[in-house]
Amino acid sequence: MMEKGPPNSSEGQQGWFSARNGSGSSLDLESVVQPLALNPWDVVLCISGTIISCENAIVVVVIFYTPAFRAPMFLLIGSLATADLLAGLGLILHFAFVYFIPSEAVSLLTVGLLVTSFTASVCSLLTITIDRYLSLYNALTYYSERTVTRTYIMLILTWGASICYGLLPVMGWNCLEEPSACSIVKPLTKNHLIVLSVSFLAVFAAMLQLYVQICRIVCRHAQQIAVQRHFLASSHYVTTRKGIATLAVILGTFASCWLPFAVYGLLGDSSSPGLYTYATLLPATYNSMLNPVIYAFRNQEIQKVLWAVCCGCFSSALPFRSRSPSDV
Repeated sequence: MMEKGPPNSSEGQQGWFSARNGSGSSLDLESVVQPLALNPWDVVLCISGTIISCENAIVVVVIFYTPAFRAPMFLLIGSLATADLLAGLGLILHFAFVYFIPSEAVSLLTVGLLVTSFTASVCSLLTITIDRYLSLYNALTYYSERTVTRTYIMLILTWGASICYGLLPVMGWNCLEEPSACSIVKPLTKNHLIVLSVSFLAVFAAMLQLYVQICRIVCRHAQQIAVQRHFLASSHYVTTRKGIATLAVILGTFASCWLPFAVYGLLGDSSSPGLYTYATLLPATYNSMLNPVIYAFRNQEIQKVLWAVCCGCFSSALPFRSRSPSDV
């Protein structure tokens, strides 16, 4: 890195920003030697990380300690919660290392953790979408051993790919030796962030296509049920609209959180204003904050366990068969 200004100067008050040429551009995920003035954006990210960690820790504990939650659906939700939990911890640890324990080597490890966890979070969302689609498309054979095997394969691929992505900056694909190759997020290189952004866009495109297919299946099933049971057309319309609204919330939340950062990652570079990087990265972290609400806390089985814990009746909770993922 190039030399920073004094801590009390405008160049030195950038937190994760790197004040290259005094521009204060690009988000700096690289620890520095000099003490930095506290950046409000970094504080907000650290607070977000704390909330994310607490939310997802609850989900992980509930799924891990509840024997009934061993169905493929809950394994995938557990994978998502684990990834988001690691992302929250990564935000907290990075804040601590940047401001209190500056270390280049440790900073690379936390960057690798953040890349791994956020990648695993996005990929886990894709696996949940695939599982929901298959639960509707192959409804008669969904509850079979093949579904469990397929779930484990998806989990292995998700975490294997995520760990590989996270190891890249640690193993040397970073811009510490070549600042001109840095992306909007240091020490990730421009090419590395392009790979991550393109991968996200591919995942989003796949999820969009799958949810369109899910919407078609739901509408067809609702119409068939309405005909068989002689429901009114208005009843069919309400059911269909409710299903479409749920899918719209899921996709809309995912897109609004991640699309700005993915697009900016493709267009920006190390000379881009760091303010824009913060403004696009912060909503991306909110996706990990909203995931437990959308995928876990709305689930009736998880709600039952949480209410039982709150009432001190956890041990009396009765086993139950998990619902289809399409109901979650």
